[in-house]
Amino acid sequence: KAAEQATMVWLASDEDREGEAIAWHLYEVLGLKPENTKRIVFHEITKPAILQAIEQPRAIDRNLVDAQQARRVLDRIVGFELSPVLWKKIKPALSAGRVQSVAVRLIAEREHEIKDFKSEPYYRVTAQFEPEGKGGAFTAELNTRLTKRGEALKLLEMSQDATFEVADIAVKPVKKTPAPPFTTSTLQQEAARKLGMSVSQTMRVAQSLYEAGHITYMRTDSVNLSALAIGTISQEIKQNIGERYLKVRKYHTSTKGAQEAHEAIRPTFMDIEDITGTPAEKRLYKLIRLRTLASQMADATFEKTTVTINIDGREETFTATGEVQKFDGFLKIYKASDNGESENVMTLLPELKKGYAITYNTINTTQRFTQQHARYNEASLVRKMEELGIGRPSTYAPIISTIQQRGYVEKVNREGTSRTYTIFTLQQKTKEILETVKKETFGSERGKLLPTDIGTVVNNFLLAEFPNILDYNFTANIEKDFDSIAEGKKDWNAMMKTFYNNFIPEVEKAMDLKSEKKVGERTLGIDPDTGREVSVKIGRFGTMVQLGTTEDKIKPVFTPLLKSQSLETITLDDALNLLRMPRTLGEFEGETVVVNNGRFGPYVLHNKKYYPIPKDSDVLTISLDEAVDIIQQKRTADASRHIKTFEENPEISILNGRFGPYISYKKKNYHLPKKLAADPTALTLQECMDVINKQENTEDSKKAQHSKKKK
Repeated sequence: KAAEQATMVWLASDEDREGEAIAWHLYEVLGLKPENTKRIVFHEITKPAILQAIEQPRAIDRNLVDAQQARRVLDRIVGFELSPVLWKKIKPALSAGRVQSVAVRLIAEREHEIKDFKSEPYYRVTAQFEPEGKGGAFTAELNTRLTKRGEALKLLEMSQDATFEVADIAVKPVKKTPAPPFTTSTLQQEAARKLGMSVSQTMRVAQSLYEAGHITYMRTDSVNLSALAIGTISQEIKQNIGERYLKVRKYHTSTKGAQEAHEAIRPTFMDIEDITGTPAEKRLYKLIRLRTLASQMADATFEKTTVTINIDGREETFTATGEVQKFDGFLKIYKASDNGESENVMTLLPELKKGYAITYNTINTTQRFTQQHARYNEASLVRKMEELGIGRPSTYAPIISTIQQRGYVEKVNREGTSRTYTIFTLQQKTKEILETVKKETFGSERGKLLPTDIGTVVNNFLLAEFPNILDYNFTANIEKDFDSIAEGKKDWNAMMKTFYNNFIPEVEKAMDLKSEKKVGERTLGIDPDTGREVSVKIGRFGTMVQLGTTEDKIKPVFTPLLKSQSLETITLDDALNLLRMPRTLGEFEGETVVVNNGRFGPYVLHNKKYYPIPKDSDVLTISLDEAVDIIQQKRTADASRHIKTFEENPEISILNGRFGPYISYKKKNYHLPKKLAADPTALTLQECMDVINKQENTEDSKKAQHSKKKK
């Protein structure tokens, strides 16, 4: 109605493909005319930016609209055609997607690498040296890792009476350069590292900052800064940090076809140091501001000294490095960035000269272990996707959220495992070699992405039947095709036709695929007690062990896997133990105690009550005493939760909750006012009813008002 009456309509959606498509859709749906419609764009919601945009209107860019339509249609084709194949071959309610399936592949392949990896021990050799008669101890490391225990001991034995000499000293200046200002992906990575934010959380907070006019548009793969921005940044550095810290830099985007071109993510007003907002908004704004300032600051300079030490009678050498900071440059405000700078970089060496004889105080050979590739977290997955050219700034966060919501990938924390390692120490004073055995925890992880059983099965199936769709180069090339459409170099209908004609035959072939077993199903062996086949498969509610087949006269028996077990690694013995559930442990208080693994995890059943088994207990080996402990601990916790009940009305009880005492009545909760919450034990039944009635009346009143508004 407003558009019909207006003399001019301004379309001011975002300046990316999605924004351009929104503007075009509005133009079409509202029946707008060219003479009274203007398309404007701005990268920050500030008065100067909007006024400037109004002075420079343009027409809707149909190439950008076509690129968005192409992405949307192609992704629908892939999703709508692949998902029914998964429903038929694996299980209902699954979905596939052009980019999400490739992201799952990355995580699944990393998991395979980790499972195939065999850790090998080696020995790292470090020594504490001192120039003879001069003092000033320093640390050096052997330039070779020793692989065997015997080699480590032999080196120490030879070093007992060996002479050590400074063979070479190299001094050279070193400079460290600031990172460019933020793009979407680098902001997501740095916010994860420094602020502990998830990718989707970072984008939510950045969206709020953009809408409040604090930062420029947050979906961009450009590192460019406008001349105006560089001018205000330079002024801020000169005034508040010092002119010697200023070094104007012009960054250029290396990503071809950067669709959100124009500018990096930066504050709209550089002189605003602190903003009003939530703690998360303040922290993210500060990070963006400091990174932007640092990008226009001078290099940090160091003097690096490398000392090479010869061992008499050995080819190996020890190397010591010292670093002295000469000028802090950008590190003054932006420390420990993704370039790996530490907070205080300064390692001093004593005065040494070539040919100096030096003495060891101690030489240590410490047993270490080769490390597998780290699992992806959200930020490192974004970095990998960007590196491969998969996805674009606007798609990283939704993809990572989607693969977790679909249940293909889960974010896990792991406590790690304990192991022992050996240190051999040679001491100068006694010339003795001492052996020490220590313990360490390894493999602890926080917020890492792991493929679920269903994710692994879907990935393996798609990889076998649709190798093109899951091919990294194919996915990256599709993105380049979208870029070509956006630049007006390619026709989107022709691209769709080519893709569709190649893709549909593959779908039909996969649909017609005949197989005796369900996709992902594994036969583990035969149950010795019944002689029936034992297999593991994807079921309606997840991965489960199956005893028997549909061809048997007796109905198959199913039991779910434990959370710690996986479809790919479960053994016949593991499966048989699960099939022996439920397990009767004995009696407690005259009632049978049973343990079982259910749909929501393992539990103890006693006197018709269920008690969840904690993560650190194993349902397969738990004893009667341990089960009784779980029952009693739950009873104690429940007792402390119940503050008061009323014989006259057993439906009403006063309970202790996370946020203090509250009333529970007919499966509904009612909060207590502060005065009554001070001493809940003194409450009468009437006082409780008054609280319930008052809150019920308030709720009814709100519902009535809401109903009126709707009408």
